[in-house]
Amino acid sequence: MEKRRLGQLEVSAMGLGCMGMSEFYGATDEKQSIRTIHKALDLGLNFFDSADMYGVGGSNESLIGHALRGRRSHAIFATKFGVVRDSQGNVLGINGHPQYVFKAIDESLRRLGTDYIDLYYQHMPDPNVPIEETVGAMSELVKKGKVRYIGLSNVGAEALIRASKIHPITALQAEYSLWSREVEQVLPTIRELGCGLVAYSPLGKGFLTGAIKRYEDFADNDIRRHFTRFQGDHFKINLDLVSEIEEIARENQVTSSQVALAWVLLQGKDIVPIPGTSKEKRLMENVNALQVQLKLEDLIKIDNIASQIVGDFDVSSDTLEAL
Repeated sequence: MEKRRLGQLEVSAMGLGCMGMSEFYGATDEKQSIRTIHKALDLGLNFFDSADMYGVGGSNESLIGHALRGRRSHAIFATKFGVVRDSQGNVLGINGHPQYVFKAIDESLRRLGTDYIDLYYQHMPDPNVPIEETVGAMSELVKKGKVRYIGLSNVGAEALIRASKIHPITALQAEYSLWSREVEQVLPTIRELGCGLVAYSPLGKGFLTGAIKRYEDFADNDIRRHFTRFQGDHFKINLDLVSEIEEIARENQVTSSQVALAWVLLQGKDIVPIPGTSKEKRLMENVNALQVQLKLEDLIKIDNIASQIVGDFDVSSDTLEAL
């Protein structure tokens, strides 16, 4: 397995997003998810991503802690804090206060069954707490040995610079795929600061796999029903564009998922995509994208396709409102 560096942290060139193993994308299967995590480790994929708000009561962290029991030393584990939910799963708000940081880490460590977290992110910035205060508290966690490295998620360049003056930021996590490229505006700052980029939803929340053909394919409890790119005329236009990605895939004798992931991987050795899946078959397909070599004409076609995408994913509003 190829390795890449996020700041000073070395991880597998591709990670595994674990959110959908517990919630948001329809039915879940814990046993299947655990098998997939074990398969990832067997393949040399060692970078696992979660958050304390994935699954009611932090159930995603508990699942991963169970799956990694006896194999913790082989895994690089990342999780996030800051989005507060009640016992029914309702979002109560964002909390970046230092005392909340200290409380959240202990709860995550307990669920994970470990005494340290490799990469700890603030999930979203708290508009009521200066980022310097939140990162200052996270820095204390590093001094105490509870956290190895600090990351931020869903912030812009200015916040990243301010935070870096308090403590080195190892990685920025942001949505990044061939049809969600806003973070490219932040990439120069990321590289100037020596951070890495962890790309979540590199498959366009599953749409770029080509497996979604109708809005009705989403289960009633699938969060993607709430995103504009999957609704009305937007859905039809974007479906036609995905068919063009599928054509590029056929020409290269690979899948559309592998084309999308190969594109992200080509954007820089400091970028690590974390496609999410709970299925071993999909995991294998994603990992094999590391071997895909796209031609220059493919990249030109992909850029043209990406420029025509309609609708928007807004993690700071759409996602929270859908919960």
